[in-house]
Amino acid sequence: MTDTEHRSAFVSVIGRPSAGKSTLMNALCGQKVAIVSPVPQTTRNTVRGILSKPGCQLVFMDTPGLHDSDKAINKRLRDLATRSLSDADLILYVVDSTRAPGPEEEAIAGLLKNFVPKIRAAVNKIDAKLSDPARTSAFLDDKLPGVQRFDISAQKGDGLEALLSALVQSAPPGPAYYPDEYYTDQEPVFRIAEVVREKVFLHTKDEIPHAVYVDYVAHHMLDDGTLVYEGELVAERDTQKGILIGKGGAMIRQIREEAEHDLADIFPYPVRLSLKVRVDPGWKKNDKLLKRLIQ
Repeated sequence: MTDTEHRSAFVSVIGRPSAGKSTLMNALCGQKVAIVSPVPQTTRNTVRGILSKPGCQLVFMDTPGLHDSDKAINKRLRDLATRSLSDADLILYVVDSTRAPGPEEEAIAGLLKNFVPKIRAAVNKIDAKLSDPARTSAFLDDKLPGVQRFDISAQKGDGLEALLSALVQSAPPGPAYYPDEYYTDQEPVFRIAEVVREKVFLHTKDEIPHAVYVDYVAHHMLDDGTLVYEGELVAERDTQKGILIGKGGAMIRQIREEAEHDLADIFPYPVRLSLKVRVDPGWKKNDKLLKRLIQ
């Protein structure tokens, strides 16, 4: 391949919940593509972030964190993540260096063992007090010998230039699949719902974040160019509904106001949210709904 040939690659980003996949993808793409929270399994869909550089385009696919559980929603999340491995040109395996490798990390390594040539491992959170990159590297040497690895901090940006350079050099010859100005191919209504869901993760606790999804109802544009998005926060129980609304509507107002603030930095037009809360006790067991929500 000559230096003038264009390179492109679909890069599957995989790892345990809270390994820092979404933070890393946002840092690499230079824009907020994936929502981020300290709660495990924030990501429920394959979120695509696009990085276009002279002569190369990388399409990052941020997959749900791999979690060992027999619940229907976790099975679908796991299937979505593992399906992306064979489809991707490259795999970016993100490992949290602050946590000792356990059964879940070993299970991921087992899934990846047949894809070693296209894996690049990012040993993340090296800036954290509990970080132990040597322990993580020993694990990778044992389970995935030969995998190229990079010590990084997705939060601070340390080591990202070397990682990105390696991904570009590993990308096969190919066209640019998206225009240069694109940094994601997500529909606006999906991105809005994800930002709203991020605020639910940040401001509620215990089981509530995982018990809620955002159901799109409708949207329309006002004469002044404002996009009005109507959506419902769907919870499993009435007690969760009460928490989401808050005393005097304080919680739902905080979620709406903070989401509108973030959306102002994402879209070139104002976004106004109209949010309601309803209860659907069986939504996590509804296969048809899960197929629509998780894809």
